[in-house]
Amino acid sequence: MKLRILIADDEEITLKHLSYALGKEGYDIATANNGIEALKKIEGREFDLLIADIKMPGIDGITLLTEVKEKYPDVDVIIITGFGSIESAVNAMSKGATDYVTKPFNLDELTLKVKKIEEKKRLEKENVALKVTLQQSFPSSGKNAVAGFSFIAKSKVMRRVTDIITGIQSSDCNVLITGESGTGKGLVAKIIHYTSRRKEMPFLAVNCAIFTEELLASELFGHEKGAFTGAASAKQGLLEIADNGTLFLDEIAEMSPALQAKLLKVIEDREFIRVGGTRSIKVDVRFVAATNQNLNSIISGGRFREDLYYRLNVMDIFIPPLRERKEDITPLSRHFLEKHSKKTNKKIAGFSEEAMDILTSYGFPGNVRELENIIERAVILEKTSLITPESLPQSIRLFQIETIDPNRIKTIDELNKDYAEKILEYAENNKSKAADLLGISRTSLWRILKK
Repeated sequence: MKLRILIADDEEITLKHLSYALGKEGYDIATANNGIEALKKIEGREFDLLIADIKMPGIDGITLLTEVKEKYPDVDVIIITGFGSIESAVNAMSKGATDYVTKPFNLDELTLKVKKIEEKKRLEKENVALKVTLQQSFPSSGKNAVAGFSFIAKSKVMRRVTDIITGIQSSDCNVLITGESGTGKGLVAKIIHYTSRRKEMPFLAVNCAIFTEELLASELFGHEKGAFTGAASAKQGLLEIADNGTLFLDEIAEMSPALQAKLLKVIEDREFIRVGGTRSIKVDVRFVAATNQNLNSIISGGRFREDLYYRLNVMDIFIPPLRERKEDITPLSRHFLEKHSKKTNKKIAGFSEEAMDILTSYGFPGNVRELENIIERAVILEKTSLITPESLPQSIRLFQIETIDPNRIKTIDELNKDYAEKILEYAENNKSKAADLLGISRTSLWRILKK
């Protein structure tokens, strides 16, 4: 669905040019000759975007912006400001404007900004639709309610993950989730449970890597009084507590061979004996396991049972690293921005174009977990209404990967200059230090920057 755009400007020629240019793109256009008329039109119908001149009779662009954002926060606003009026533009951004253009503006540049807003709104609608679809089966209250659940999946590879989850909603099959650390395996495990027939029953998780063999056995199977030193009373294990529900075994590759054998018996026989006990206990538990390791190579090395692998791997789900699904970075960033802005009681509307370019070109070795940490840090540090590059860690700014824009191929001199400027920033504007880091003289550095 195309954007519904209201253009407010007291210059008739500007209204005609903008209406024609954006109308050609298929947008639904309405116009207003001043701020008062614009406000009345917004109150009369829904608009997605307001493009407003900063100087208008009656109500100026800033006042219009303030009133619109107060009453209709979902309406994006692009402010048109005079040439060189950067201070006005900054003021507009601080009051909630999505973007700005300066007169005389380039129609192609403005159209590109409008398309970015259109894409942002499309993503927001898709994500809301996806959340609603997944949450339809979720308990909204009670002990098993999922607080703050959100699953972002714009990329094709992650949509395949949601397709698998949807496909096994009516099944109780065991699932093995693989992928690098920080990709969201635990979240996917929760989704599997809370969209299944077991959603009203317990979902329990245990990280197999943080316990010794003895303690993990006690956690899983429970123990009888006196089973070992310190066992002053009998204790139920996670298997008992998770009866008729789901048990999530994170870092399953770290489980000892002895415990693997016991777990295999539970899966096959649906019963177990507590540590130090003699009575067999019947259970009905669905197992979801996860690992960041290559289980096939571990099986070849004799450190993981092949029969257990096949019992757990009835359905396998691979979560790709974030660097292989760049399309998810923007919606994920916006989600984390909203989450942490609410936490810190800050009003940050979005990201500057430069900041988002840096995020989308970064490799994220720590995956989604690292992205959230970066956004949380940026929210704490940011002092404006948009996340700017200065609030991002210097490491990701310095090593930003240059991507090829077919519309703007850079020359070698331009690339050298960009890199030299980044090194100079890293060296805190110390030209001697920057030249040393680059392995060139101060004179050569000066020439590169001069070019």
